Amino acid sequence: MAFPAESAGIPKPLDRIELGKTGIKVTRVAMGTGTVGGPHESNQTRAGQENFTRVTRRALDLGINFFDGADLYGSMPFFNKALQGVPRDKYVLLSKLRGQNSAEQAQKDIERFLKELGVDYIDILLTHCATTADWAQKRAGVLEVLAKAKEKGTIRACGVSWHGMAPLTTIADTKWGDLALGRINHKAIMMDGKPDEVVPHFKKIHEKGKFVLGMKILGEGRIKEGDEIDASLRFVLGLGIVDAMTIGFEKADQVSDLLKRWEGAAREVAKAAA
Repeated sequence: MAFPAESAGIPKPLDRIELGKTGIKVTRVAMGTGTVGGPHESNQTRAGQENFTRVTRRALDLGINFFDGADLYGSMPFFNKALQGVPRDKYVLLSKLRGQNSAEQAQKDIERFLKELGVDYIDILLTHCATTADWAQKRAGVLEVLAKAKEKGTIRACGVSWHGMAPLTTIADTKWGDLALGRINHKAIMMDGKPDEVVPHFKKIHEKGKFVLGMKILGEGRIKEGDEIDASLRFVLGLGIVDAMTIGFEKADQVSDLLKRWEGAAREVAKAAA
């Protein structure tokens, strides 16, 4: 077992690590907002703006700077309100286009996203939920829109998320994109395959230089017990190929609990690897 190469010693959840060569520095933990997400809502948004703001501000106060939203979750307007008054350089926003977007729709959506978020640029924008091995060919127009938006500075980085083994097998060999967002946990809950099936592909993606952001670490809330949360964190950290994790916090106290559990899990992994 080994930790990611960019880490010196035990990786801590609030380490600021660079996303590839983009210059963007994010914490290893992101606040996710897509628990049971879609269409245009999630557990985080269904709980209301007051709770959403409380969780967001707790994450900020504890040192998290990475916030993960999507059009599918309807969370961008919530982030707009929750982050009002916070200097723009103090947080990193990730959002996602709907997977079926045409190039023309993608361009319109980027303009809408900027307004919904109330920002001049989006740090990271993904094409969402690739489902076929030839996703890059089918979405060529969308990928071009994202590449041009990056050149323009409307977005700072781009990438892809996927559902299914078919797209996962081709992510590493697709040169386009800075970040890959995929589902991984020790129990194969809400994943594309069993751990021994998906891990080799995650490893290849990481080795090809893409920033790997893990999701469904807690199985979209299905991994609830403390010992199982710890086991999943140990598993993902022990792989050494997942750069950061997005966690769908639904309550403010879950943020500090996860950060403590991460540090404990990281120490155990380091001890086992020594």
